[in-house]
Amino acid sequence: MCKNNTEVAALLLTKDISLVNLCARVAAFFRRIDALQQPLLTESKIERGGLVLDMNRYSVAWRDQPLDVSLTEFWIVHTLALHPGHVKSREQLMKGAHVVVDDATITSHIKRIRKKFTEIDQDFAAIDSVYGMGYRWQQT
Repeated sequence: MCKNNTEVAALLLTKDISLVNLCARVAAFFRRIDALQQPLLTESKIERGGLVLDMNRYSVAWRDQPLDVSLTEFWIVHTLALHPGHVKSREQLMKGAHVVVDDATITSHIKRIRKKFTEIDQDFAAIDSVYGMGYRWQQT
């Protein structure tokens, strides 16, 4: 057993660790710091024109009609609608949805999301593609 904190520190510092593992630990440390610096989301509902996002129920409604969306689709819509007019890259959408996928998968998610909105409203055009950059939520 270790007798004091110096022995504990010596054990922690002399343990072999791979460079990949060390980098992963440092990256996780910085993610935790970033998460602590983010403002807490105090809104339980986000409303943008005809869109209502219920943050407690993870539900989406468009013009008072509920949409059946997956959790990933919910977070993509949330990321887009949180700051209307701001272009979000595919990487930012992945980060907002807490997934790591390729660009084509994000494009597929956007297509499915648009299809679900257009089933309710044929004139839906709130998700705008910005060529070479990403997508943005247009205020309707």
